[in-house]
Amino acid sequence: MRETRSDGELLRAIAADGDRRAFEELYRRYAPWLLARLRGRCADAGVVDDVVQETFLAVWRGTARYREEGDVAGWLWRIGSRRLIDALRGDGARGRLRQALSHLRHRDEVSAEERVLAGVEHGDLAGALVRLSPELRAVLQATVIDGLTTREAAVLLGIPPGTVKTRAMRARKQLREALA
Repeated sequence: MRETRSDGELLRAIAADGDRRAFEELYRRYAPWLLARLRGRCADAGVVDDVVQETFLAVWRGTARYREEGDVAGWLWRIGSRRLIDALRGDGARGRLRQALSHLRHRDEVSAEERVLAGVEHGDLAGALVRLSPELRAVLQATVIDGLTTREAAVLLGIPPGTVKTRAMRARKQLREALA
């Protein structure tokens, strides 16, 4: 019987030798977890499945390199969340708002947030959101729509917490000016 290898040992074997068994073990260990986390951020199961596959392809191909500066789950989360953001950037603000709301659709009663955001598509706010840069929209989505803390948004977006705060303030200021 073979001993279970650590995450670091698996990644070293994948990087050095292209060890398929190590890759399969890493995939079995983390793919379900990453899939569940990303589904909390995106209601489109097809997009999430693609992002998980792209994440592990980056590991296999060596385009994503682990530097042993933290846990492997956090490293995979950064890769996956960045790829998800890239995938969603093409949808525009309206598409992302619809995706964020789609997980709420199973409720019988409409929440206050859903009523407000449903009006976004046809109101002045929709135009103001579209005019924000992708970076500012990503921060608003992470902190306002997804309800992440500044720290969580920083990890997801791969930027420092101070940058999240600055971008959130700039986005709010630009929205206030556009809606005034």
